[in-house]
Parts: sequence; structure tokens; C-alpha cells
Amino acid sequence: MTDLALPAAETAARTAAPTVAGRPRRRTLAYLQAAPLALVFLVFLVVPLVLTGIVSLWEYNEYEIIPALTLQNYADVFDGCLSADLCTTLRTYLSTVKFVALTLAITLPLGFAIAYFLAFHIRSGTVRMGLFLLCTIPFWTSNVIRMISWIPLLGRNGLVNDTLRALGLIRAPIEGLLYSDFAVVLAFVHLDTVFMIVPIFNSLARIDRRLIEAARDGGASGAQILWTVILPLAKPGIAIGTIFVTTLVMGDFVTVGVMGGQQIASVGKVIQVQMAYLQFPAAAANAMVLLAAVLLMILGLTRMIDLRREL
Repeated sequence: MTDLALPAAETAARTAAPTVAGRPRRRTLAYLQAAPLALVFLVFLVVPLVLTGIVSLWEYNEYEIIPALTLQNYADVFDGCLSADLCTTLRTYLSTVKFVALTLAITLPLGFAIAYFLAFHIRSGTVRMGLFLLCTIPFWTSNVIRMISWIPLLGRNGLVNDTLRALGLIRAPIEGLLYSDFAVVLAFVHLDTVFMIVPIFNSLARIDRRLIEAARDGGASGAQILWTVILPLAKPGIAIGTIFVTTLVMGDFVTVGVMGGQQIASVGKVIQVQMAYLQFPAAAANAMVLLAAVLLMILGLTRMIDLRREL
């Protein structure tokens, strides 16, 4: 019995030896495969962030930028925030967060409804892909062009006001359609809804249809299936879409400037103005504060939904 066991043990040892010897080689190959993307990540994300952090600590005046370390730029960002009244920075962030909340309140149900329709009501894969690509058509043109296209519609003498006056519903043009919070939110919804549709559609498409059939066979209603089966499984897509929309709105300055008529404050607009006046250290300090604020928002969202476990 022992003699028969020895050849088997030797065979197992010879089989395991190449496997153990091949582990460092596979590990090296994995590192080489990840190296190009890691290099891109380092050059185009890490290095610019480090440089922005360094510039945010430099001094500046009306004539020059002085590479001397100081925290005055951050002190200027939060100047007056310890007083009873809201400081400029807090008011600006509240205005930006307001746009984030309003945009999410519209893009989330709208994006979920469109993604749900594509995932569960379109049987043909070709038609589904065609409709999905149809949602991306607006991205074939510039953001600025898409925003400007609203001006002939929402202007004082635009199509909406002219139509309402022709129908006798209003006597004077509605002033709040353009260059207002309404116009900014409308543009954000137009620009960012697709960023909510794509991740939610991806999550819904991965749901095993047998789970829905089992819930239906168990007597669950459509609303119960949606609430107890589909929504929990769609949480990763909802979270990713929320992160996309939040980061896009928080850092945007073009939409606020064009659709707000340069009259509405946002964090991105403040940074853009400082850059225009060559106040690079102040702009860098505001950018670092904005980055920290967005990361805190994302951290809070990922605490509610464990994306690594869900995915």
C-alpha cells in the first residue's frame, strides 16, 4: 500500500512544483498588465493633484506668484465663516449643493424609469441597443451648443413665451425661464441624465429574471417586486449614477455661467473667475477644498452602499 502511495505523492509534487514556481511569473505579468493604466493614472491624476496642492500653498499678489509656503489662501477661503452670518464660501457651497439636490431629484427617477423601460420592456436586443444609443446622441455635440439651444426656447421672446401668449395663457413674458435657477437646473438635467441612465441600466440588465418570476409566483405585486427585488439589486447603479451627477454638478461652471446669465454663484464659477484674474494660488486652494467636499459626499454615499460588495 505504501509503495503505491509513493508514486502518487511524487506525481503530485512534480505537478505542484511548476505551479509554485510559476506564481512569481504570473504576479510579474499582472503588474506589467496594470502598469500602463497605473502610469496614466499617475501622470494625469496624481501629479496634477499634487501640483495643485503645492500651488495652493504659495503666496501671490497683484503682480506675481511667490513660491513661499503659506496657509493664507485657505484662511481666505474660510474668511468670516466663524461669525454668526454665513460667509461667502458657505453661501456658495449651499447654492451649489442646492443645484446638486435638485438635479438628483429629477435625474434619478427619470434615469431609473428610462433604464427600467430599456431593461425590462424591450425584448429585442437590437432595439434595446438602438434606443440606448439614442440616449447618447446629445453627446455628439458640445455641451455649450446644447445649452445655447435652450436660449431660443426659454428667452423673453422665445418659443415658449410666444406660444403661451398666442394661446392667451399669459399676457407678459415669463422672466424666470432663462438666466435663473430654473434654467440652470434644466440644463443640468439635460446634460447629466445619461450619466444616471447608463449605470442603472447596467445594474438592471444583470438582474436574474428568475428572481422576478419567483417573486411574482409568490404572489408579490408589481410595486412589491420593484421595492423588494429590483431596487435593492439596482443600488450599485443608483450609487454610481449619483456619484457621477454629484461630481459633474459640483465642479461645473460653464452651465451656471451660460444658463444663469453670470448672475448665479457656484463653487466652480468662483474658481473660474479666480483663474481668469490669474489668482492661481487662491483658485488652487478653492479647488482643494472642493475636492475634499466632493470626496466627503462620496464617502458618505459609499458608507450607505458598499459598492465593492454589491458589485
